[in-house]
Amino acid sequence: MKKIIEYLRLILFMIGVLVGIQAPSVVDQYGKRLQSQLTESKLSLSAFQGDADRYFGGSIDKLIAYYQGNDDPVFNDAGKNVEQLMLRQIALSTAWQQFSANEYSPYVQFIFDPMSDIKTQVLAQYTYSIVLNSQAIVIGVIAGGLLAAVAECVLMLFWQMLRLMRRMIFGPVQRRRSI
Repeated sequence: MKKIIEYLRLILFMIGVLVGIQAPSVVDQYGKRLQSQLTESKLSLSAFQGDADRYFGGSIDKLIAYYQGNDDPVFNDAGKNVEQLMLRQIALSTAWQQFSANEYSPYVQFIFDPMSDIKTQVLAQYTYSIVLNSQAIVIGVIAGGLLAAVAECVLMLFWQMLRLMRRMIFGPVQRRRSI
């Protein structure tokens, strides 16, 4: 039984390592997708920014207000669309700045504050790969160790609960005296 538990612990550790090794690649793909969508957003807004530069002193907010203040529903809706493009670009730009702030910020953003649509796309289209760089190895070993430790704690807690239930049902264990 002890050998089986040791093998289970080893298997859980390896699963944790394999999952952890994927983390840098997933985060890298998230960053590339974030950057490409920011570039696309800037490109989509550039024509409207050109109009804002020509007619409103570079203020896209004034261009949007002009469109939305127009009685024509087509212009009014166009103003809403331009505003959505601008808000999307601001959100993507903020996310990109947070992502590229330092070495650990990509992981923090991906785990705690991702752009949900981009994260969903990355996870849906992610192809598993093993990139053996220092980050992947460190994250893999940490993930493996954490998974093995958590599993060990859960098993110990379960074992203690079983022992407690046994004592409650059958009473304390009587030790045999040797003669």
